[in-house]
Amino acid sequence: MKTVFSFLGPYRLAIMVALTLTLVELSVELVQPLLMSKIIDDGIMQEDLTVVMTWGGVMVGLSLVAFAAGIINSFYAAHVSQHTGFDLRGRLFGKVQSFAFSNFSQFPTSSLMTRMTNDVNQIQNTIFMSLRIMLRAPLLVIGSVIMALFVNVQLALILVVTIPILVTFLLWLMRKAGRLFKAVQARVDQVNNVVQENLTAIRLIKSFIRRKHESSRFTTASDDLRNKTVKALRLIETTMPVILLVMNGSIIAVLWFGSIGVNTGGATVGEVVAIVNYVTRMTGALSIFSMIIIIFSRARASSERIADVLEVDVDLKDAEDLDHAPTITEGSIQFDRVSFRYPGTEKRILEDISFEAKPGETVAVLGATGSGKTSMFQLIPRLYDIDRGTVWIDGHDIRKMKLKHLRRQIGYVPQEAMLFTGSIEENLLWGKEDASKTEMEQSLKDAQIHDTVIELPNGSETVIGQRGVNLSGGQKQRISIARALVRKPKILLFDDSTSALDVKTEKRLLKALKNYSCTTIMITQKMSTTMNADQILLMEDGQIVARGTHEELLKNSTLYQKIFDSQFGKEKATYVK
Repeated sequence: MKTVFSFLGPYRLAIMVALTLTLVELSVELVQPLLMSKIIDDGIMQEDLTVVMTWGGVMVGLSLVAFAAGIINSFYAAHVSQHTGFDLRGRLFGKVQSFAFSNFSQFPTSSLMTRMTNDVNQIQNTIFMSLRIMLRAPLLVIGSVIMALFVNVQLALILVVTIPILVTFLLWLMRKAGRLFKAVQARVDQVNNVVQENLTAIRLIKSFIRRKHESSRFTTASDDLRNKTVKALRLIETTMPVILLVMNGSIIAVLWFGSIGVNTGGATVGEVVAIVNYVTRMTGALSIFSMIIIIFSRARASSERIADVLEVDVDLKDAEDLDHAPTITEGSIQFDRVSFRYPGTEKRILEDISFEAKPGETVAVLGATGSGKTSMFQLIPRLYDIDRGTVWIDGHDIRKMKLKHLRRQIGYVPQEAMLFTGSIEENLLWGKEDASKTEMEQSLKDAQIHDTVIELPNGSETVIGQRGVNLSGGQKQRISIARALVRKPKILLFDDSTSALDVKTEKRLLKALKNYSCTTIMITQKMSTTMNADQILLMEDGQIVARGTHEELLKNSTLYQKIFDSQFGKEKATYVK
């Protein structure tokens, strides 16, 4: 919990004010039984109404002070808890944004969402309850024992014996509950994971009529969560019977020995009433320990899960001594004997890859699924680090370039078109924050989507749903392409990003790309795309098995000939130049 509670540092003053006000409330509560004892012994027993009215007025005044302290305390407790939660969420989100792809394999998306929402809320609630109630409960118990010793040592010894036994029991319970609630949070992750998968793939589920199967998965995950939660709560519920048994036994003992003391002159009626009052207050304080155990146990589990994210090492970052940010002026790309394997795996995905894309060239990458095309692609913006060899851009080793400067000069169109909730214009500005209306309009035209956009109800200001749910696959791809084009990059990467486009639209797109002064690398399965490329890389099993122009590969590569024949068949003669 040390990592999480370090976020409380900026709010020390507010915490001190809240704790001071808690002590004011506590002091009033501890003094009241003492005043009650005085009223009984000096007022009621002596039939002196003046004493009763005087000390009764003091009690009312102190109660008003405690009431005001409680209200102000609530304000400061809320201030600290909400701001700490805000800071925690911001730091977590920033940390996740800094993750390398390998880090995401450590934390499923559903788990990260739970940590940034549910776990942070647990911390917020714990901070608020700590400053408002939780610290008051143990302090009330300790203070009551001390005040009881001042009132009557003999009767207070009953509390001195029983309270340590209860505290030991509660601490044991808290440690055990902490482990159980950590398991509960893990089950929350599982439920969220099932829900996320179902919402993401709802069309597929309906198409394959898998509703019953997915309902069964959700029921299993939800049932597991319920069972773990019930087990944890059952353990916590044992606190109340034990506390009431011990504390009621203490009250009986105080009354028993107190009556003897009154008869022998070792105690007064007021002292007995005061100590019984202290025991009653301690019973109330200890009874909320079950709630305290639940909240603290969950907070401990949540803080560990949050710390796991905050303390994880990001294995892909800028070198500490890196101080230069070269501008990509030409866009040349060179792979020099590059080998790569994904973190945590033994098998190499790429082996000894070497090629050069000259400035302004269009390079097509062709190969079967699993041949390593996308893996090679991801090395250019340095989404992963290579195991061996070097990737050069304009003669600079990309490992010696700052990540943000490298990626800012690359236009990337992923295989799955990912759009964000907001207008089309906002999605384009996501590619270049200061893009003008003219630049956005031109990028839409070059991406062959402008005519479609202007026919929408609000044009480029039309709001699209999450992940572009209200657009077709081809429309999403073209807007995604426009987003990359608007930044006018020197390097443009297409990861099979024209798969949803028809031949005519793709042809117009490729023609428009000629107007951009950039080096373009395209992963594609379409032979119509490769035919117009300046260079074609044919990949198989993580290696480049052939390279050249369309005509050269058609003559020299058997594999390329087979791919060509499979797509064009009898029309082959039409495309052979």
